[in-house]
Amino acid sequence: MSTIAAISTAPGVGGIGIIRISGENSFEILNKFFKPKNNQKIKGYTIKYGNIIDKNGEIIDEVLVSFFKSPKSYTTENMCEINSHGGSIIVNKILEICLENGAVLAEPGEFTKRAFLNGRIDLAQAEAVVDIINSKTDKEAKVSINQLEGGLSTAIKDIRKDILWITADIEAAIDYPEYDIEETTNQKILEFLEKIDKKLKKLEDSFYNGKILRDGISTVILGRPNAGKSSLLNLILKEERAIVTDIEGTTRDTIEEYVSICGIPLKIIDTAGIRKSDDTVEKIGVEKAMEMAQKSDIIICIFDSSRELNEEDYEILNIAKNKNSIIILNKIDLENKINYEKINKINKPIIKMSIKNGEGIEELYSEISKIFKFNEIANNGELIVSNNRHKFLIKNARKNIEICQNTINEKMPIDIISGVIKEILEDLGKITGESVTEDIINEIFSKFCLGK
Repeated sequence: MSTIAAISTAPGVGGIGIIRISGENSFEILNKFFKPKNNQKIKGYTIKYGNIIDKNGEIIDEVLVSFFKSPKSYTTENMCEINSHGGSIIVNKILEICLENGAVLAEPGEFTKRAFLNGRIDLAQAEAVVDIINSKTDKEAKVSINQLEGGLSTAIKDIRKDILWITADIEAAIDYPEYDIEETTNQKILEFLEKIDKKLKKLEDSFYNGKILRDGISTVILGRPNAGKSSLLNLILKEERAIVTDIEGTTRDTIEEYVSICGIPLKIIDTAGIRKSDDTVEKIGVEKAMEMAQKSDIIICIFDSSRELNEEDYEILNIAKNKNSIIILNKIDLENKINYEKINKINKPIIKMSIKNGEGIEELYSEISKIFKFNEIANNGELIVSNNRHKFLIKNARKNIEICQNTINEKMPIDIISGVIKEILEDLGKITGESVTEDIINEIFSKFCLGK
């Protein structure tokens, strides 16, 4: 393989910038333009101080270079990381010098791809790297770190190992038909498949929690104009994100923001006020609000307690009764005019708030956490599947288990059963990369950032 180089730190101004080099010729290439303050022999896991010089011998920057000798490196190849001063001019100049001296520009995710191809990590662990980088909360990061450490991979490999054991019995039944062991083997396979299916079902069921950790709880704020929707969004974000005025219909489109509240990832969506309007743009906004509410994980319904319920409020209550919902009675600092009996009928949590004064916000966070049992997700220690590709393959494996069970019950030949079991192995092998095509590998690593 060629020796690759890329900038590993984010664009922009910073204290340091890191340029990575990996490949058999890393140290030879580096020596062409790095002049250390002493010429000691290169050792793995050491750092040298010196200067980067260009082809004219001019000093470009004062740097520290970390050395990692094969096979004890991120990629298992010879690697070095140049720690320069931050700023796009310097790091790009050093990268340019690396390329001038024989390195080639790394593709997105190529360092991690090499770690996978060289056997240091499997495909599920490689995907966890992206999940860690993209984590929006501590809890999501912990799930991704567990996967990076091999939690999911170990579970999948153990299941595959069990399946390989049963294939030995199948092969025996195929190779020695004269011993008439097929019926006994089939019964054993059925019992075995049931156990495997339970394990896979547990992993598949965990995806809902994983999706919440990864994508956040889709939280739609619904209410009449001037009920306090945009004010609530601003209170949660602790910034003036949405325009708040006394004029009804100010919000005409959705405003979406991610926020972590007490470790809870919320994808919070402010919507247009629900009311009848002749304004074309506002009508589209109201329709979009209703559509988003139906697709959401939870609806926060805001009612102005200083106004009586009207037709639009009843429409909102009708949506809320069939969804995860929290009712907020806003403006408790004003005279109450709202009918509690009508609201109590839908049997949803009710929180009295003064969004203007910040009263009741902690109670709202507590209710959201209770509905999704969020602390249990993070603290039960169980494996959580958060990757759509993994979920699809687990689901497919379970479908093939069902096909295999039906094949056995229909007394189909043992070699046909063997073929279906190989499909189950194939599905699970695609998770860890043991049976995955080059196209899939390239697609997965194309989602990585440069330098990782």
